[in-house]
Parts: sequence; structure tokens; C-alpha cells
Amino acid sequence: MVLKEMKNNTGQIHDCYGCGVCAASCGKKIIKIRLNKNGFYQPYIDEPENCSECGICLEVCAFNHEERALKPDEVKIKSWAAWSNDENVRKKCSSGGIGFEIGKQLIEQGYQAVGCRYDIREQRAEHYIATTVEEFIASIGSKYIQSYTESAFNQIKRRGQKYLVTGTPCQIDSFRRMIRKFRCEDNFILMDFYCHCVPSMLAWKAYVKMLEPKIGKVTYASWRNKFEYGWHDSWLMGMDGERTSKPVDWHDSYNLLIREKKTFLQSRWSKGDLFYKFFLGDMCLGPQCQKSCKYKYDKSSADIRIGDLWGDTYKDDQKGVSALVSFTEKGKSIVENLKDVTLIEHPFDVVAEGQMKKSARAIDTYPLVMFALRHGMPIDGVIFKLIGLLQMVCTKLRLMIK
Repeated sequence: MVLKEMKNNTGQIHDCYGCGVCAASCGKKIIKIRLNKNGFYQPYIDEPENCSECGICLEVCAFNHEERALKPDEVKIKSWAAWSNDENVRKKCSSGGIGFEIGKQLIEQGYQAVGCRYDIREQRAEHYIATTVEEFIASIGSKYIQSYTESAFNQIKRRGQKYLVTGTPCQIDSFRRMIRKFRCEDNFILMDFYCHCVPSMLAWKAYVKMLEPKIGKVTYASWRNKFEYGWHDSWLMGMDGERTSKPVDWHDSYNLLIREKKTFLQSRWSKGDLFYKFFLGDMCLGPQCQKSCKYKYDKSSADIRIGDLWGDTYKDDQKGVSALVSFTEKGKSIVENLKDVTLIEHPFDVVAEGQMKKSARAIDTYPLVMFALRHGMPIDGVIFKLIGLLQMVCTKLRLMIK
């Protein structure tokens, strides 16, 4: 049987944000989110003959629109430095713990919180729905890899339940489009964060593969840790495996929130950690992030944005300070009703100091990096060292030309 070519669905879109909202909006449930050959999530139409060509998946797709879902006349920015008054929360979280406090307090008000945790079985970040504060603890801490959203987003009810949904700015932009399309926006509070870009999952898998001979199958992963070196040098990969520790119980709030987590392997960006070299060195970022990001600095479709408050104002603080921005009246109301937190209002340029104003640029050797990752070459091997030397030459030549 020859199938007719379907054009009115996201199956025609490649190298998109991989947000997964198209799959959640599909009435036929035929859109699946999988990694492409370069290690980035994108939609696939598994049963194209069942597509009704309604076009809803394209309507909710942020990648398919030049403008953001939240219109300029809807945006009313207010900004704060913020942190949790619970020292244990502030210490464990990546910056000031304000994202956890927002989720915690909304759960206590009857909301469910859609956050991101690390799945050790699949070795990936994934969205999930927390119905209790204890369940929400697994979302604490940054995960600097692209998250898989399909399962969680498909479980969200459009009626009869209220949610806090946290995600990258592009995920939230698409999500805003979906809840407007289905006229259930009042049931949702949307929160995003300052986002650098997403690295290829091929790089993360290569990093894990490099570590497994030392620690065994990974049982715990964290990307930030302030316990030893403080907030300003907290870019630290903490990894444990079957050979070095017992698996972490994500329901053990004492272990995760109160007790300092000591990992067998601690590798800092400031000391040359390879994952951070690939990620923050912009070696393997998604083409969608480099070419199509429309969410930097003061651009968002969320009610609330969080992140690290870098810059001079809190340069001597080692406990961690959150940047907190409301973009809507709903977001402002949520922030101003928070309890057990410290809020200090600042102009936006103070709160967003140090945040990116434009997208990251692909390095000159990006095609070589992606080729090597696709072919499974070890990231600590000679090929990547040669690519690194070539990039140094390219950078020097670029500077000479200028």
C-alpha cells in the first residue's frame, strides 16, 4: 500500500526544539519523540496513515513560529534577587533554591508540579509529575542535557487539576501555545529558566561511557555542587556508580536535601571537566539553539523565569542567589505571595547580569565534533584532542583576520 504524503504535521520538521508538545497535543497519539542521529530529540510520525492532518501539532510548535506565544503587550517584567530561607534547601539547590520553594508551596496549595529529574535506568533527563513535596525533591539541581518530555506531558490533564510546569524556554513557549489552543490556560503556571543551549546526548553518553570503567553503571549524577567550593565554582560533575555506592533513593528526602551528597567522582569545569568542555565550550550544541533561539535575556513565554544571579551585586555570596523574574501578572502574584523566602527587588539589568543576550555560535570544528560523536569515538581520545588543536588554530586565525 502506498501512503499519501502527509504535509500538515510535525513529521516534516527536522532539527527542531524537541519539546514534545506536539506529541501531547496529538489526538491520534501517533507522534513519538526520539533522538535523531545527532543526539537531539525530535518528533516522528509512527503511523502516518492515521494522521487526520488537523494541523494542531504545527499550531503548538514554537519552532514553527517566528514570534513567541506571549505577546509583547502581555509582558510586564518585575525582577528580584531571591533565595530560600531554609539553609538546607539553599545549599543543595544550584543557585538560591527559589525554584524548589515555588514548586513546594504550589504543591501545598493543591497544584501538581511538572519538573525534571535524572533517570539512571535510561541515563537521561526526563520530565515527570510530582504530586507531593517529597516527589518534587528529585527535580532539585540543574540537568545540563536535553530532557525527554513525551511521557510526562501526555499524562497532564487539561481539566480538573492545576499544574506548575517547568521547562526550557522553548518547551514552555510550545506549552503556552497548547494550553491556549485547548483553552485551559487558567489551570497552569509556567516557569522557565535562563538557558545556555542543549548539548548533544551523544556527548553525554560518551561521557558516561568514559566513566563506567572507573565507577561502573552510573547510579547518581549531579551537575552542580556548592558544598566544597561555593556557588561561584559550583560547576562540578558529581558521579557515582554501582562499584562506588548504593543507588540513590529519590524518595529519601534526608539523603537528598539535608545531608551533603559525597560522590566518588567530582570533576570541576574550572579544572577541565570534559563534559563541561563540550557543553560550555559550545562544541556540540543543537543547531536549533544556535540558529532559532528567540528566548534569550528578557524574552520568554513563561509566567516566571529563574536562574543564577551572576554579576557584581552578589559576587561575594557563596551560598547562592537566584535570579527571579515575573513576566505576567499571574507570575508576579505567585512571587509576591511566597513565604519563607528572601526577595530583594532589583532592576532587570541587575538580575539578568551575566546572562546571554544572543545565541551561542557554532565552533568552526562543529561538523568534525558531531562526526566523531556519531561514530562513537571516545571523548578523551586522540581524535578529539586533534579536533581541539584544530579549533585553537581556527580561533587564532579568526582573531588575526579581525
